[in-house]
Amino acid sequence: MLIGEKKIERPLRWAMIGGGRTSNVGYKHRLGALRDNTAYELVAAAFDIDEARGREFAENLGVDGSRSYPDYRTLIQEEAKREDGVEVVSIATPNSTHFEITKAALNAGLHVICEKPLFFEVSEGEEIQKLADEKGLIVGVTYGFSGHPLLLQMRQMVQNGDLGDIRMVELQYTHGFNATDAGDKFAEGQKWRVDPKIAGKSFVLGDLSTHTFFMSELICPDLKIEKLLCDRQSFIESRKPLEDNAYVLMHYTNGAVGRLWTSSVNAGCMNGHRIRIIGSKASIEWRDNQPNELTYEVQGEPIQTMIRAMDYLYPECNEYERLGALHAEGLPESWANIYLKFAIAIDAKRRGDQETLDHLVYPSLEYGIEGIRWITNCVKSADAGSTWVAYK
Repeated sequence: MLIGEKKIERPLRWAMIGGGRTSNVGYKHRLGALRDNTAYELVAAAFDIDEARGREFAENLGVDGSRSYPDYRTLIQEEAKREDGVEVVSIATPNSTHFEITKAALNAGLHVICEKPLFFEVSEGEEIQKLADEKGLIVGVTYGFSGHPLLLQMRQMVQNGDLGDIRMVELQYTHGFNATDAGDKFAEGQKWRVDPKIAGKSFVLGDLSTHTFFMSELICPDLKIEKLLCDRQSFIESRKPLEDNAYVLMHYTNGAVGRLWTSSVNAGCMNGHRIRIIGSKASIEWRDNQPNELTYEVQGEPIQTMIRAMDYLYPECNEYERLGALHAEGLPESWANIYLKFAIAIDAKRRGDQETLDHLVYPSLEYGIEGIRWITNCVKSADAGSTWVAYK
């Protein structure tokens, strides 16, 4: 059980790029990184394209105003001059900037934690992979839901054969908060998400369902997609060519099939985020709005509800448990878990501890690249008239 004791020798000197006062995700990053004050120390930032607003915000968070910078280039340049300069940066900026900032940070010798979707093209991910390997640096991706402990219980149940042979994967991430175009016009954190020059090739496929797709990879690491079919819609006309609703069918190389629905126009839905894995002997289902419970259904037996932190769960599930079964965990704990794992990975990389890196389950660069590949294939299928495409 985690109780805040240090997992690495000292906190990493950390900076944020983006994630300022008007950001939808910046506070989640800070909650995750600083929940264990033994893992990170926020010492610098380039929070905002408005320099004055960014500095005021930084100072309100306790960051020295002299280390609040107008842009990422100045941050990297000035911090490199300091003996106590930053060691890792988090990138919480619009999608179109991720590649250039990540590349600049790696070239400066900094580890990177980046928002999803990582980049626009698989080739960009492969270029960053090569650069990170050359520099001996870690790049992590903030699939923020993936730190919920019960997902690791699901992973172990799949790997230990509790479900039998995996036959079906059911994925959903939907909500109704973009059922009108009001946010597209007035919300700073929303406007760029429906602009293809900034957001990329997709809206909800990249913004929502890459989370769920990664979680399915985490739970079923041996399932590989053979081909997929994507049908996407823009119910708000002004969002075209980007989708606000999509359906994806997937065929896996082992004969299993998958189905994903993602939408931000599911009117009235507050949070429709769920994962169901169906095997030849049993099924498991987890929902984001009930993250402390896992439904386990064995054919011919009563339905079971597993509760987070209980001793009957696999040890791998409880390793990153924080509060005990009596108290509910939520999204901040999930973010804290992935940020802690990023710190452990960075520390292991610096020490040359390959064994820790090989066994650490976290959203690494490889999974970020796979997310780009998945989006690319979805868009390719949809734009070809919703046809099956070979996954590559």
